Amino acid sequence: MRKYTGGEFLIMGVPGYTLDAQTADIIKKIQPAGFILFARNIKAPQQLRNLTDDLRAVCDQEPFITIDQEGGRVSRLKEFAVEPPSAKVLTDHGDVDLIAEHGRITGELLRLFGFNLNLAPVLDVLVDEKNENSLKGRTYGTSPEQVVRNALAFSDAMTAEGILCCGKHYPGYSMANVDPHNDLPTVQRTMEDLLALEWQSFRQMLPKLDMVMVGHVSYPLIDPSGLPATMSRTMVHKVLREDWHFKGCTITDDMDMGAIKSKYGSKEAAVQALKAGNDLMLVCHSLDAVPEIAAALVKAPGDVLEESYDRISVMRKRLSPPRDYSLTAFEDLDRDTRAMCAQIPSCQAVVAK
Repeated sequence: MRKYTGGEFLIMGVPGYTLDAQTADIIKKIQPAGFILFARNIKAPQQLRNLTDDLRAVCDQEPFITIDQEGGRVSRLKEFAVEPPSAKVLTDHGDVDLIAEHGRITGELLRLFGFNLNLAPVLDVLVDEKNENSLKGRTYGTSPEQVVRNALAFSDAMTAEGILCCGKHYPGYSMANVDPHNDLPTVQRTMEDLLALEWQSFRQMLPKLDMVMVGHVSYPLIDPSGLPATMSRTMVHKVLREDWHFKGCTITDDMDMGAIKSKYGSKEAAVQALKAGNDLMLVCHSLDAVPEIAAALVKAPGDVLEESYDRISVMRKRLSPPRDYSLTAFEDLDRDTRAMCAQIPSCQAVVAK
């Protein structure tokens, strides 16, 4: 068995607009699978491309470099680019071709800035906009059929540009009335309930997904332990792997969220998530905790480490290199975003500050 650092199973956040010496040292030591960037890392076009180039340079293997670029309020590039319409705005407008255009622009922009994976599309079905479940404005429909049609248009166009996609948030936040950023939602739904509604979009999209993000939500009628799905072997290994035959990678929602950190501790939860069948653990904010989480992951059973690493390795081979950067290329794509917004009466192009 190969010798692991534990970093092979981590997607980590980084602080600031540039790669500082402390962060670079951690990266060199644990060699993480990749990185996730947020608004705190994004200031200007050239600065962003410099950062992703620098992150690549300190990795021994091609890293996953990811972001949440959905549209609407979850649009990290809006720090310097026109904000694209949200999934709900596009869905309400009803033009699938325009959703595909959004996917194309998103894919081209991300390749230009050095990304190779987008944590999108959202596959949760909109049930009640009043639910405090973090989904407001982010869903592609009120029925599984609508979600699949629209999410597929987006992801197909984006992946055609060389950006891998990730469906989220399995097993579903639709019926949750607690935001997992703050606390752990518990949803009283049976297997039959889920198969009839929330899980239809995930199951239908599964052959098209490179990754599945597993969310922090408890379904005690399916797993009586009450564990979050991220830590539940029933939800990840049994349902996703054995029942649905998903061969791609799974990635957890952020292990720094209140739903996990306040109840279980990020280190312990990350190990349990790996044992549950997850391949990649997101640690978005706690840089100081990354080395100790990596050290804990190494102690997982050897067969668990090998199986996850094999899936990650297969996925890594599909990563596309960045495109040659130019400010002109970005400005052209930014105009495309503005033109897309102009076709939707309810969408006003929000220009970066």
